Amino acid sequence: MEITNECNMELMARYPDGWFDLAIVDPPYGIGVNHNIGRRKGEKSSGNKKFTWDDSIPSQEYFIQLKRVSVNQIIWGGNYYANFLNNSRCWIYWRKLMGGSFSDGELAWTSFDSVVKEFTFCPKAGNSIHPTQKPVALYKWLLDKYAKPGYKILDTHLGSGSIAIACHDYGFDLTACELDREYYNAAMKRINLHKLQTKLFQ
Repeated sequence: MEITNECNMELMARYPDGWFDLAIVDPPYGIGVNHNIGRRKGEKSSGNKKFTWDDSIPSQEYFIQLKRVSVNQIIWGGNYYANFLNNSRCWIYWRKLMGGSFSDGELAWTSFDSVVKEFTFCPKAGNSIHPTQKPVALYKWLLDKYAKPGYKILDTHLGSGSIAIACHDYGFDLTACELDREYYNAAMKRINLHKLQTKLFQ
C-alpha cells in the first residue's frame, strides 16, 4: 500500500498506460462542500476551517490521465462530469437511507459493460473525518463486485481513507494520494489505527 501527500496529476504521470487494473475515485463534485456541513439550525457558522477543494470539478486532463493509467474506472459523482465521460450502461447507485435534507443517494459512473447496481447502506453519523466520507462497507462492496484477486487499485482522492481500510482488509495493492495535508494526516492516523487494531485481534 503506497499512500502519498501530493497532486494526483503528479502521481499518475509516474505510471505507464494501463498500470492499474481498477481506479476507484471520488473527485470533487464542484458543489461547494465546506465548513458549513454539520451546522445546526440557527448557527451562523460551524466554526470549522473553510476549505475550497470542492469549489470546482477536475479538469478534462485529469480524466484523460485517469483512463490512461487504469484499465477500468469507478468514478463517484459521474453525473457531474458528463462532458468528460463516455456513455455507460453500468452505473452504481448508493442509496443512503438518511432522510431529511440529505441526498437520497449518490451515483458512480463506471467503465464496465454491465448492468446498473444498487448498494444500500446508511452511514453512521458523528464519526467522520471528511465532509464527503464514504463508508468502508461501500468500498468493500465495490471490491467484491468489480475487483479480482491480484488487482492493483488506484485512488486519486484518498479523503478519509475508507478505501485504504477496505483494501487492507481484502489484501489489495493500493496506490493512493491526497493533496490536502490535514486530510492526509487524519486519514493516515485512521488507517494506521485500523491496521493496529486488526493486528491485535488476529
